[in-house]
Amino acid sequence: MPLDRSLPDDVHESAEELRGALKENGITLPSLGVDLPGFAGVYGVSLVALGNCNAATARRLAEVLRKAAAR
Repeated sequence: MPLDRSLPDDVHESAEELRGALKENGITLPSLGVDLPGFAGVYGVSLVALGNCNAATARRLAEVLRKAAAR
């Protein structure tokens, strides 16, 4: 898989798109946002940090992903 060389606006937009999609499924990742070292160019790519979540949120996310994959 090639590296994603997203522009800064793309990374912010993708993080917000993900936040919205998760919210539609009743899921909140409190730390979701732009990974600052990646955004600063330390890794050569801009990254979205998915953040930490508790076990219940991880289970809910897995459930939503399984349902989506089964379609």
